[in-house]
Amino acid sequence: MPANHSVFSPPAFLLTGFPGLEHFHVWISIPICSMYFVAIAGNCTILFIIRTDQTLHEPMYYFLSMLALSDLGLSSATLPTVLSVLWFNHRVIHFDACLTQMYLIHTFSIVESGILLSMAFDRLVAIRNPLRYTMILTNDAIVKIGLGVALRAAFLVFPASFLLKRLQYRKENLLSYSFCVHPDIMKAACSDRRISSIYGLLVMLSSTGVDSLLLVLSYIMILRTVLGVASKEERFKALNTCISHICAVLTFYIPMLGLTMIHRYGKNAPPIAYILIANVYLLVPPLVNPIVYSVKTKQIRARIIGKFRRE
Repeated sequence: MPANHSVFSPPAFLLTGFPGLEHFHVWISIPICSMYFVAIAGNCTILFIIRTDQTLHEPMYYFLSMLALSDLGLSSATLPTVLSVLWFNHRVIHFDACLTQMYLIHTFSIVESGILLSMAFDRLVAIRNPLRYTMILTNDAIVKIGLGVALRAAFLVFPASFLLKRLQYRKENLLSYSFCVHPDIMKAACSDRRISSIYGLLVMLSSTGVDSLLLVLSYIMILRTVLGVASKEERFKALNTCISHICAVLTFYIPMLGLTMIHRYGKNAPPIAYILIANVYLLVPPLVNPIVYSVKTKQIRARIIGKFRRE
């Protein structure tokens, strides 16, 4: 009976900013918000350049557009609650709103993982079969790949919301971050959460787990092909086309691996460590990707410089 009195429906969640630094939230918000706005502006610029320049209507840039869209979705999903906590100290988020944000964050994360794998396949085809590149990666094939990546993410994450709805919560539940993610919501439940935990693990293994293995396999095949080329200049040219993609892969998977490791092995780590790594995981890829592709991709860089000169 006491347990029943402590459970309410629907519950509310309390978001967490930076514990112990509440008086500095406004100052902390300046670099964080600047990074968000740079990420949004950078990805919008990439989309605008590719959309308006007919010479960039090629498979590589179509996949880059998908990556920019997923980065915009990820930034837009987390920005409202981060700003509400840092600017207004508004920490309360209702259950359905929290589930919606969780769904968007995890969906866009899985979409980004799938797009990075698709871009690795694009580089593999371009290097191994350059003469058949446009025949293999036709517009129809690219559309099917994009739809497949989006539908996989949407359907994988969708059941997680219903599994969380089945759990019981207290009236107010303290979360670890300024946004809602699946492990954090599940940890706040006061009923048996084994099914939800197992499903979350299966989603991670069948999405980012499989994608990471296929990414490694793709680059092993790319390296074997490049090392078989006689000319050093051709080797360098082939590998140079992969540098931007490798940077995007590292900025996505390294923070995600760090967050997984600290959750599993960093039980004695201070709360600020969890918060910093979680923010890096969700903020750095959307920020870094447009910068790297603008700097390292000659065609994108030339179009951006040309636009500014005309302005």
